[in-house]
Order: sequence, then C-alpha cells, then structure tokens
Amino acid sequence: MRIVLPGALPDPREARELTAYLQKTAPTLLGWLQQARARSIAADPARSGCTPYEQWQLLARGFSPGSEQNFATGLGPLWAQDVAEQDQPIWLTELVHVSPSRDGAALLPAGELAITPDQSVALFESVQALFSEAGFELSPSGVTQWRIALPGGYAPISASPALVSITSVNDWWPQDMAARPWRRLVNEVQMLWFDHPVNQARYQQGLVPINSLWLFGGARADQLATAPPPQDTRVYNDLQEFSIKQDWGGWLAALGQLEARVFTPLASGRPPNLVLTGRDRIVELTPGAFGRWTQWLPRSRNAWSHWWSPQN
Repeated sequence: MRIVLPGALPDPREARELTAYLQKTAPTLLGWLQQARARSIAADPARSGCTPYEQWQLLARGFSPGSEQNFATGLGPLWAQDVAEQDQPIWLTELVHVSPSRDGAALLPAGELAITPDQSVALFESVQALFSEAGFELSPSGVTQWRIALPGGYAPISASPALVSITSVNDWWPQDMAARPWRRLVNEVQMLWFDHPVNQARYQQGLVPINSLWLFGGARADQLATAPPPQDTRVYNDLQEFSIKQDWGGWLAALGQLEARVFTPLASGRPPNLVLTGRDRIVELTPGAFGRWTQWLPRSRNAWSHWWSPQN
C-alpha cells in the first residue's frame, strides 16, 4: 500500500516545532517515519510551474520535461481525456473564477466551483466560434477542462491552475507580445460570460461565477510512460489547506483525525510506502528492511529528523 499526504511536510523551522506534538497526535505515523528509508526530491513550484503533489504525479508516470518545458507542461497529456495523437503538444484550458485581490488577481480552480456538465456544455457552446475566429480551436475534454489547439508558434510558459490558486494570477499571467491574442480572447470571454445564463443561475444559487479560463499544458502524450501497474495508492488531502494557510493548529487537528481514521487501523500490519509533500519538496518513504527493529539501532530513532527538519 502507498499513502500520499499532500501538505504533510512543514517547512524546516515549523517542522522542528511540530516534532514534539507528533508522538501525541500521530504515534503510528511517527513510528513509520522513524523506521523508513527516505528519498528527498526538490519540487520548487517557481521552476516546476505546478504543486509538489502534481510534480509527484508526473514523476510517477515517468515524465521528464524537455529543454524548453517545465513540469506543468506534462499536466496536459496527464489530464486530457481520449488522447489519440501521441506526438503532438496537448494544451488544456480550465474553467475558473478570477477576482481582484491585494496582489492583483486571485483564481479559484474548477475543483472548487461545483461545475455541472450542463453548465460546461452551455459555456463551451457560447465561446467555441469566438475561439475559432481568433485562431484557437476548442474541443471537449471533460466537465472542467477543454482541449485547445494554439496558433502556430505560440507556446506560453505553463502553470497549473492549482498553483496559480495558491499564489497570484499576476505571477503567471503572460505579458509578452506573443500572448496578446490570448489575453484579448480571455477578455472577450470574461465579458461574454459576465451575464451568461449559467452565471445568472449560479448567482441565484449563491455560487461564484465561472468567469474565465486558464491555459496550461504543452507536453506530448509520448512523454508519459504507459500507465503504471495497479497499486493500492490512497491520497488524503486533509492537511493541504492547513499547510498552505500555515494554520498549524488546524494541521495538527487534521493529522489527529487521520491517525484515528487511517493510520491506527494499519498499525499492526506492514508499514505502507509514504509520499509526503511540502511547499517545495517531496519525500518518498519506503519501510526499512528490518521494520520496527531499526528503532533499537544507534541513532536510528533520530535519523528521520535529517529530512523532516533539515538544518540547511
């Protein structure tokens, strides 16, 4: 079994302060951390264009960015549905909500918008001709994301909607001359959708409007390895929001709930493989060859602190 815990790696200073609480809050997890062999992977979002969890998903599929690509380009073929062509760039555009913020503009990704299939179809039909006139071709690829073919020569820097949602639109919004047609097109979409019936209905339901699109992707399907062998992988996102907000009290409370609901029932069996992600790193943990006996080896009980709260 493999358990993936996005947001489970605090930054080193916070990790050191939280260490004392782990024995009380999550003793089963702490035992697994102490017994495991660790592999640390750098995952700087400013370089990868995606969250560390998204980077891990791509690494698990054998993705390696090309010389002009970041990791976020791989999210195109990873998430696109019914991909036939293997050797062509795959771009996606995600239905999002964008609003003003202190830093310029903030984005809510599709996963937070409760978009229905009927809403997606209606919005798609309202802009399909507009995109064709501007040299961009849309095609359906699911409820929350659509395939898009870009004009020749245009290949913007990619950033995942999830990363943009926890940073700022202004950090990733293209300002170069080559992006002018895309910026103009998005502005037209925003005006068209301002009073679209879909959004009028959402206002009445107390939901924020779907008022923009976010472009990302650009890698080829053949840059991904074939689907990995089936493995019992369980992803628990309980810690992620608290980690992003630096709410360590909430983080500990959520960790305690995971301990009771997930970790304790597994305590008597073989420890699982673990994947922990933080702000800019990933740690993969494999159970030690000697299991819980390793805790009796000299200095073994504290060895995990070298990756949990590194000093440099």
